Amino acid sequence: MFKRNGFRPVTINMKKIVYVLILLIFLSNKTHALDLDMTVDDEIRKNYNPSKLIQDTGGEEETLPDLPVILDMEDDNIQPAEIKTQTAPPKQIVSTGNIKIRRGTSFNVVNSSKISDWQRKGTTVKFTAKTPIVKKKYTIPASTVFIGEVIESHQPQITCNGGLVVIRVKSMLYKGQTIPINAYVTRADAKKIFLNNIKGDRTYLKTMWKKGNWGRTLFGRMFNLTVNLGGDGATLLLSPFPLAYGTICLGVNTLVSPITAFFSKGGHVSIPAGSEFRIKLLDDAFID
Repeated sequence: MFKRNGFRPVTINMKKIVYVLILLIFLSNKTHALDLDMTVDDEIRKNYNPSKLIQDTGGEEETLPDLPVILDMEDDNIQPAEIKTQTAPPKQIVSTGNIKIRRGTSFNVVNSSKISDWQRKGTTVKFTAKTPIVKKKYTIPASTVFIGEVIESHQPQITCNGGLVVIRVKSMLYKGQTIPINAYVTRADAKKIFLNNIKGDRTYLKTMWKKGNWGRTLFGRMFNLTVNLGGDGATLLLSPFPLAYGTICLGVNTLVSPITAFFSKGGHVSIPAGSEFRIKLLDDAFID
């Protein structure tokens, strides 16, 4: 400002005025905000009624379903029938005794019925112990019954192959109990057998010799005829012919007999009841 009429000009600080106005406005707004917030809170507390709010909206009080009952498995009052669970069917457990019959143990037995290669697979065969077996921990008495099954069989076949019967002994009747065992036959009809195969006789050599009987017999007759013809002077010239004929027939028959024997069959398996057998355990067996 400029001096006029001797007066000192007045200087006004505009920045301070602006700061003062802003401060006054801020304080004034804060006070009203506080008053408004308090008023709204009081109105909500006075007028809010949850039951009336539900009626006004036409709704009904929502109810939750009951929780499932959880059974305490440690509670002694709960019976097994109260617990419904889906379980698998129980497995049948074969109980075993605590006395062991070691594998390799042999039993001398006799067959209760005839055994032959006419019996089909699955046929049941029975044996009876002939002598007892006495051990420190157990005794297998005489007349103990062993039950087996024919697991393979066939009648005589070509190439002079004999019949076959294979028996597997599966159980033993001991003190009224059926004891599962796994045994095979090592002797049949008092003859040693191998690989549990009860076989009929293989008759190839016997059959081949039998097929050659015709040639040998004819040769013998022709030889005797040759001798007789040679003893008489009138028939001396004819004597070589029977011998030559017999020799030719013998040679042909000898060559053919192995071929004809190839198409022949062997012997049958036929063991009468009461014959001696021996059976041997393949695995350990357990008895009470």
